[in-house]
Amino acid sequence: MLRKYKIYKQDLIYPDLSYEISGVLFDVFKEIGSGHQEKHYQRAIAIALKNKGIKFQEQVPADLLYNNEKIGKYFLDFVIDDKIVLEIKKGVYFRKTNLGQVIGYLKVKNYKLGLIANFTDKGVKIYRVLNTC
Repeated sequence: MLRKYKIYKQDLIYPDLSYEISGVLFDVFKEIGSGHQEKHYQRAIAIALKNKGIKFQEQVPADLLYNNEKIGKYFLDFVIDDKIVLEIKKGVYFRKTNLGQVIGYLKVKNYKLGLIANFTDKGVKIYRVLNTC
């Protein structure tokens, strides 16, 4: 049985910044529409974030460590204001692998919130991912 919870703005992590990011994503979709490669959405998002004055970094490297030794490297599409990971995807559905990817990013960088933006034929869908560890 699914339980319904009331979620209040004060219960959300970074609600105002998340709202601004969502607005940027919707503006990008409104302007260029569907059917483009992820890299093109990423370029448009970077321009829109810059125009809105939102602090961000692109293609942020993050090392995966084991016993203080590097065993891998990630590249995060965006880090917004040194606190939110934004991952860009294209397609109809959110995939479990995308969710796992963002959870890994959050753990490596020790951030609390990630957003997966999925550009579809009908619009952009945004999925919030929390780091509960």
